[in-house]
Amino acid sequence: MILYREISWWYWTVTTVLLLTGLAGRHEAFHLAIALGALQIIHFRLMEHGLYSFPVQVRVAYTAILLLALWSPLNWLFWVVAFGTLAQVLFGYCTLARCLSLMPWNRHEPFTADLVRRTFLSPPVKGNVLQGLPAAH
Repeated sequence: MILYREISWWYWTVTTVLLLTGLAGRHEAFHLAIALGALQIIHFRLMEHGLYSFPVQVRVAYTAILLLALWSPLNWLFWVVAFGTLAQVLFGYCTLARCLSLMPWNRHEPFTADLVRRTFLSPPVKGNVLQGLPAAH
């Protein structure tokens, strides 16, 4: 699900290029990816009119993971984030958003194995996973 008409898709695409560039040895690209993450937080906070909106939560968590990855023992996280972001760009599947959707403040049903299954196995949707999670049977 390539949403090239959405600004968020372009943010994630540029971030993916920066992360892959960093992994190829240009480590300053990691800092640019973090700066772009901070810009996204500000942009989506203004668009969504709140710091606690789901799109802002995703960007805050994402940028925090990138900051953690700067610490040498956690540099391997850049690989995880790069491939996760590539999956977001190519297929619209965001594992981080799905994890965040399971947090108590984001869900409206009890935490169950069925909820976890539906959260991670449902296909990508336009919008965010909170809007498109299949109903419990």
